[in-house]
Amino acid sequence: MAEGEQGKTVVVVGVDDSEHSNYALEWTMQHLASGMAGGGGAELVIVHAKPSPSSVVGFGAGPGSGEVVRYVEADLRKTAEDVVEKARRLCIANAMHALIEVIEGEPRYVLCNAVEKHSAGLLVVGSHGYGAIKRAFLGSVSDYCAHHAHCSVMIVKQPKAKRSRAETA
Repeated sequence: MAEGEQGKTVVVVGVDDSEHSNYALEWTMQHLASGMAGGGGAELVIVHAKPSPSSVVGFGAGPGSGEVVRYVEADLRKTAEDVVEKARRLCIANAMHALIEVIEGEPRYVLCNAVEKHSAGLLVVGSHGYGAIKRAFLGSVSDYCAHHAHCSVMIVKQPKAKRSRAETA
């Protein structure tokens, strides 16, 4: 695995506001904690990709679109703050130190760029469990990263029992 500045393995975890990414972050902390605790063998970098307001609203919106963009920006900022706060609470609960970044852009590119920036040896992402048709239309961040990130990629899936509870909530 690639090593960071202090000779430690860098693990990048992609998070969003989904239960799937929260589970992936929890899983990472539980399974890699022994290597990260007390100056051990890994550094944790948590990355949230915040969409740009224009990607959500779309270009060429009509009159009043400036107002819509402001509302969308405020909502995206609030979501990013919530994601960061949840990640921070998980770090505290697990006695872990992590660098937490919010980067504007498309998640697949943001995560692959974060791998490069931090010389990561491992990228961890959650699986939304989309079927082939949804994946074809929506794309798959994990699939893209598995093919394009310059490090190992771990796709963490929730156990079936947890997945069905998260989907019904």
